Amino acid sequence: MARTVWDSTVGKKTVMAISGLVMLLYLVAHMIGNLKIFFGTEEFNHYAHWLRTVGEPFMHYEWTLWLIRVVLVVAVVAHAVSAYQLSRRDIRARPSKYVHRKKRAGYATRTMRWGGVILGLFIVWHILDLTTGTVHPGGFESGKPYQNVVDTFSTWYGNAVYIAAVLALGLHIRHGFWSAAQTLGAGSRTRDRALKTTANVLALLLTIGFVAVPVGVMTGVVS
Repeated sequence: MARTVWDSTVGKKTVMAISGLVMLLYLVAHMIGNLKIFFGTEEFNHYAHWLRTVGEPFMHYEWTLWLIRVVLVVAVVAHAVSAYQLSRRDIRARPSKYVHRKKRAGYATRTMRWGGVILGLFIVWHILDLTTGTVHPGGFESGKPYQNVVDTFSTWYGNAVYIAAVLALGLHIRHGFWSAAQTLGAGSRTRDRALKTTANVLALLLTIGFVAVPVGVMTGVVS
């Protein structure tokens, strides 16, 4: 039954919707945590340490954090695979262009695929930069996330990569949230306006919230 559901277009869209909402919940929590950087070094570093001790003593050190990471990896892979397979299915169903052009879709809709690719590449870079320190500018210091964040956003390319990815994220959420609601049956003629407004507000708040950190470092508010 699971294979039958997965092989269907509706099944793949449902997987995309659910995995997308899981990632959206994480992004909201992640943004709120990021904004703690404006309260100073001690507050931000304490927050980073707390993430590793959530659930103690029932959960061992970092177990909760690793559980969250596993869920996120599963969500990202499921989202990407279903998106790719749906895209290939769409191309096979319509190998040639329409004779008459359809009404142009919104910018976010037309860039969903490339936006997803950009975000996928950004996730890899972000982990290598601030989690493993592999591509981190300067000296990466484990246990000192405040200083690591300041180091990253003290470089022009760190700011450029991060802000470009956040803008792509905003566009992705703006269309993706509304699309997920339609897939999961929450949309209707009376609720569409509210859902689109919610999608726009979420996209705007997340974009502003994430961009605030590099802007804070660039302007010296965070230093």
